[in-house]
Amino acid sequence: MAQKIDIKTVDEVAHLARLEFNDEAKAEIMNDMNRMLQFVDTLNKLDTDQVEPLIYMTDERNVLREDEPEQTISHHDALKNAPKKDSDYFKVPKVIDQN
Repeated sequence: MAQKIDIKTVDEVAHLARLEFNDEAKAEIMNDMNRMLQFVDTLNKLDTDQVEPLIYMTDERNVLREDEPEQTISHHDALKNAPKKDSDYFKVPKVIDQN
């Protein structure tokens, strides 16, 4: 194993992530992080010289329909259930203050 996580490293990561842990939680996190490093170290021992990089998880390709514009709802139907509207538009509360 190339590197081992200590409490100081956990404190640094917690500071960067703006997290706070008690001593018991720090010990658990330290153990979890060390287990992750052991797992990665195990993967690093595998011989992958003859393995092609995986770009896609499957050989299947997306079959997408052509994007053709069409009228799906009328202007009148779109405004029908609006709580506030005028003849052509939705009315919404003002959200930008021009000070």
